[in-house]
Amino acid sequence: MVDLDAYLKRIGYTGSRAPTLDTLRALHLNHALSIPFENIDVLRGMPIELDPDSLERKLVHEGRGGYCFEQNLLFGRVLMALGFSVQRLVARVLWQRPDDGTQPRTHMLLFVQLGEGGYISDVGFGGLTLTGPLRLEPDVEQATPHEPFRIRRDGREFIVEVRVRGEWRPQYRFDLQEQREIDIDVLSHYVSTHPTSPFRSRLMAALVAEDRRFQLRDREFTVYHRDGREERRELETVPALRATLRSAFGIRLPDEADVDAALARVL
Repeated sequence: MVDLDAYLKRIGYTGSRAPTLDTLRALHLNHALSIPFENIDVLRGMPIELDPDSLERKLVHEGRGGYCFEQNLLFGRVLMALGFSVQRLVARVLWQRPDDGTQPRTHMLLFVQLGEGGYISDVGFGGLTLTGPLRLEPDVEQATPHEPFRIRRDGREFIVEVRVRGEWRPQYRFDLQEQREIDIDVLSHYVSTHPTSPFRSRLMAALVAEDRRFQLRDREFTVYHRDGREERRELETVPALRATLRSAFGIRLPDEADVDAALARVL
């Protein structure tokens, strides 16, 4: 069972707990603003535990973040504890990849059914994580607190697209087949352990703020401003990586040698 009080304190939310669209929007935004995307434990070679106690300890109490399976499993459990109707879905990532049918299902998202209709909720897509839910209504541009998005239908599947610098770009394709937690466990194990998985070899961190996005890819730290400006700088030491992960992303890393060793691999 999720400790709702601790979770809501973690994301700074004090509003209504009624299972409404307004509540979903507020929780989604607060989560995205508070809990960073990061893969440091995968880079360390640690197993990713998805049971409720482990996720709550890591993302809520220890001041850490996680990747899509961790983020969306936690958020989905919170929503269900509040009385929302939630289904777990998986997707094929298309961001900066060809849509040629060869991409495996390596991303998790949520489908939330409300009186107003069905909504896609996803707090775990890294540098372009949604900051608000999307109504499952094809070919309609939808505003979020940050970038505009739309959902395009392709047969029995749907494609989420984001408009970046005036261009619509696909993020991932999914269908509405509900996934059990054991299915999510298998996918997460694949993503976190397969030798070719980028999560095993690259440092990734991302967090959204009200007027910008922060992103770390290996040693390159980038700030994307809402007005289109970008700031980039290279981080050249493990202490610089640690300091940026703490100051920009709020990630409290343990003071352990294997953490430093993992960070040193990307320098």
